[in-house]
Amino acid sequence: MENQVVDAVTLGQSVMAHDMSLWGLFMQAGLVVKTVMIGLLLASVWVWAIVIEKVLRLRKLRAQANTFEEAFWSGGSLEDLYDRIADQPRDPMSAIFVSAMREWRRANAKGVRGDTMRARLQQRLEKSMEITLGREMDRVERYMTFLASVGSTAPFVGLFGTVWGIMVSFQSIAASKNTSLAVVAPGIAEALFATAMGLVAAIPAVVAYNKISSDLNRYSNRLEAFVDEFSSILSRQLDDTRD
Repeated sequence: MENQVVDAVTLGQSVMAHDMSLWGLFMQAGLVVKTVMIGLLLASVWVWAIVIEKVLRLRKLRAQANTFEEAFWSGGSLEDLYDRIADQPRDPMSAIFVSAMREWRRANAKGVRGDTMRARLQQRLEKSMEITLGREMDRVERYMTFLASVGSTAPFVGLFGTVWGIMVSFQSIAASKNTSLAVVAPGIAEALFATAMGLVAAIPAVVAYNKISSDLNRYSNRLEAFVDEFSSILSRQLDDTRD
């Protein structure tokens, strides 16, 4: 009976010696597990920074596209619109417009004669807009691969920290020859904390990637629709010059 009381007191003292708070688990973890936790924490912070930047930028781009479309479809001269924004297009849609108008003016300055030259000009205009669209979308989609990478790899990185921590715990058991909960629990708790950190980084990254990708696809479709519409307008003007 006396031995059981002594063991219970020893167990209680050993448990109290370990800080089971999140900060305590981090500070008591080994070097490898700490490195994993710090890496996952930095990844989580960077994920949230990207998410906030993308949400704000997409909101701004949609507002700028609305403003440009109002000016484009207002019935005013496209030449005047080009003169106003040619030096500094503010958003991808206006950049696409400027690239096409620049090619249009360059061709008109040289003169467009014959069906062959008109067909080539039409191809150059469409190619110019497609290239500009691709370049602008590359800028808007920057860092999206990081979100995808964190979402897919962070749980496994956390799992690696967990496995490593559990291995260290079992080594401690073997070295102390003590299988009590006081010996095993702190190490396992530290190891599981690494898995939790991996999920904290991965879950927001996956959710944000899916949502932002959907918004980017809608915005890209809007730009592609504008390219088709503007290409049709320029094609009609080419037909008018033929008459």
